Amino acid sequence: MSTPWPLVVVGATASGKSSVALEVARRRRAAGRPCEIISCDSMAVYRGMDVGTATPSTAVRSEVPHHLLDVVEPSEEFSVSAFAERVRVVLDDLRSRGTQAVLVGGTGLYVRAVTDGLAPPPRYPEVAAELELEPDTAVLLARLRSLDPLAASRIPTGNRRRIVRALEVTIGSGRPFSAAGPGLDVYPPTPFVVVGLDVPRDVLAARIRARYAAQLDAGFLDEVRRLAAVPGGPSRTAREALGYRELLAHLRGEVDVDQAVETAVVRTRRLAVRQERWFRRDPRIEWFEAVDVDPATLAARVDAHWAVASGSVSGSTFGARTDDRDAAPGM
Repeated sequence: MSTPWPLVVVGATASGKSSVALEVARRRRAAGRPCEIISCDSMAVYRGMDVGTATPSTAVRSEVPHHLLDVVEPSEEFSVSAFAERVRVVLDDLRSRGTQAVLVGGTGLYVRAVTDGLAPPPRYPEVAAELELEPDTAVLLARLRSLDPLAASRIPTGNRRRIVRALEVTIGSGRPFSAAGPGLDVYPPTPFVVVGLDVPRDVLAARIRARYAAQLDAGFLDEVRRLAAVPGGPSRTAREALGYRELLAHLRGEVDVDQAVETAVVRTRRLAVRQERWFRRDPRIEWFEAVDVDPATLAARVDAHWAVASGSVSGSTFGARTDDRDAAPGM
């Protein structure tokens, strides 16, 4: 059974993309067209991290099935390649059932791994562990510049994770990381319809602050306390989640709770700016003004665009590109 190309709803944190995606799925289901949601959030994959990641409620998930939520324990490492593989399985299942898919998330690399079928280079955990022993990111960047200047030029100077990843592959494989592909600045045709929600930064800032206040009222600190009490604590990737990272510092006695929250607000606002810049570079995204409009009205506009864009193509494919030339760095 043929189905429209999947819809992807992206945007900065607090832009309202989850609400819009839910309303679009509701519209489709109300019209007799099965539709389910796939989360593209790098932290919502962890079980027990529901308050801080604004995971949809049980009631919402019973109304519209959601995928890639609560799939691994916080003690586990989770990579973009593992995520992309799981999404492939879900999309294949949905297509086999004639069910439409709405993907939603602000983790840009996760979205690109899906929309462009990127196949990441192998992992070299021992190399990565040795690199992490160096506390100075500038030292790591200098090393990358000497080994692979092209890869270094593609990575923001403060992005430690991507710098370590580039060095890991370069050292582990014996080949420059940049040889793995043209980088993330190439935007080929994709079998997905991608829309973005445009929200001014001052509005995002106010929403971010309000959301943290609501999350604390909903038991965010208790959730973090439970995670910290688990033997071994959260994994490296899980403890990097904004909000959790700062409240863990509070629980260690390093800062008071107000300082922790303020730091989380500032860092999350910076994340929102980075997300906006990431998505703005992608010319394939159709942008929608998302201020002073309720989610149902905005969803109707997005749904109409999805219908038109899907009607202009026939058939759809999804699969990892395994050619080294097509594997993008940063994974």
